[in-house]
Amino acid sequence: MGTTNSSAVRGLGEIALRVSNLEAMQTFYQEIVGLELMKRFPTAAFFRIADGYGGHTQILALFDRAGGTSYIAPEKARTTVDHIAFTIDLADFETEKTRLESLGQPLQTATHAWVQWRSLYISDPEGNTVEFVCFDPSISKNQ
Repeated sequence: MGTTNSSAVRGLGEIALRVSNLEAMQTFYQEIVGLELMKRFPTAAFFRIADGYGGHTQILALFDRAGGTSYIAPEKARTTVDHIAFTIDLADFETEKTRLESLGQPLQTATHAWVQWRSLYISDPEGNTVEFVCFDPSISKNQ
């Protein structure tokens, strides 16, 4: 196995979650996480995460489980998603931690020495773990 990446993948295009309470989840991702709502449909909400590759915006999509939207598979059982991670700047880590705490969000912190990451973890209204992660070169890989 070589070290050359031959994949055509250039970035993350979209994360899509099926949700039971679209209103509560929209409020969480808009007001707690701070994502920009791009478009709201009766059974779906699309948020801008960041500029993507080649003009494709990185998106978080929420689809109402009861909505039966036509562009994805019919109703699915609970997903196997472990967590969703949003990258933040190291300079914003403490400010973001304070902001989330002031909003009453129970949170956990973690350090991942092997990749020199610092993380904040919260849960959305449906129990999905949401991570805010940043690179911190001051973390020793030997921890």
